[in-house]
Amino acid sequence: MNRFRFWVLVSIVAISGFSQGMLLPLISVIFEQDGLSATLNGLNATALYIGILLVSPFMEPPLRKFGYKPIIIIGGLIVILALALFPLWKSFWFWFFLRLCIGIGDNALHFGTQTWITSTSPKEKRGRNISIYGVFFGIGFAMGPLMTPLIFIHEALPFIISASLCLVAWLFLFALQNDFPEKAIELTSFRDTASRFKKAFSYSWVALLPAVGYGFLEASLNGSFPVYGLRIGMDVTSVSILLVSFAIGGIVFQLPLGMLSDRLGRKKILTFILAFGSVTFFLASFLEQNVVGLGICLFIAGMLVGSTFSLGISYMTDLTPKSLLPTGNILCGIAFSVGSLLGPYMGGLFIQFISGISFFLVISLMLLIIFFCIAFHKQKVIA
Repeated sequence: MNRFRFWVLVSIVAISGFSQGMLLPLISVIFEQDGLSATLNGLNATALYIGILLVSPFMEPPLRKFGYKPIIIIGGLIVILALALFPLWKSFWFWFFLRLCIGIGDNALHFGTQTWITSTSPKEKRGRNISIYGVFFGIGFAMGPLMTPLIFIHEALPFIISASLCLVAWLFLFALQNDFPEKAIELTSFRDTASRFKKAFSYSWVALLPAVGYGFLEASLNGSFPVYGLRIGMDVTSVSILLVSFAIGGIVFQLPLGMLSDRLGRKKILTFILAFGSVTFFLASFLEQNVVGLGICLFIAGMLVGSTFSLGISYMTDLTPKSLLPTGNILCGIAFSVGSLLGPYMGGLFIQFISGISFFLVISLMLLIIFFCIAFHKQKVIA
């Protein structure tokens, strides 16, 4: 795989991670301080993932027709414009629309970069390359919540910084030479597209579960936990540090776990991290009043389950025929979005209507269910 292209692609993903990691806690805190209910706060956070879901079925034909580069450039441009428009008008529905646009742009950006990397990586380096992709997204995502305290200087400042960084990274895309995915049967109708989705799903459905789980985990932690944390007496800085602790844990172990999965197999590593990740979140539920203890626990949880999305993509690539990889990558994006939609909304309902039970127990149970699904799955042989 072309080295320069690889590092440009993962850098783009890092900036995208930064904007996503910033938006979830930032807007949650702004709306919470404005007195918006936890359920409506969670509903607004789902806009990004609704955008991802809306555009997903239409992503593959343009990619096959125009190649990777134009799709990533258009996605990046949509994200930059939406971020720049946030300070213009603070309104629930206007911000909902902008987050929807960011979801559409992010999906194009991630679908293009993911498919380009998975399609051009040799099998013995696949886990490593996707883990580096995950590390860069994680670094960006970890830096994002640190922008939240900047609202006390000026509410528009985090949006301006994020849009500027995205613009700088986006300009590097023009130095890349366009490429196309491996040719397969031409998509001549909606029925052909639906048939490819069904076929790819039959091979890779179990590998989509880590993406669902990671979407639920990431969106509920970054979208609902800031509200939960403020309501149990934490300050904004403590909430930001706790979110960064989880993200840094994911960054530290992303590459070692990816390389280990190349040697030991994706299924073994996934079942291990899901089981122990579930236990760690269970323990976190007893440490809510101890910020240091909770920070350590979330760091360990990040080390374990922070790699579920990148390992899920590698697992999907192992299970899916190469001609169906673009479709498989779309399904990963859809799975991540489904989890991300469920996370903040269910988190908001939980915070508003259930008291006396820790928020972390919901995450622990979700990880345990996915562990059992993967542990008892029998692999379908690629034809």
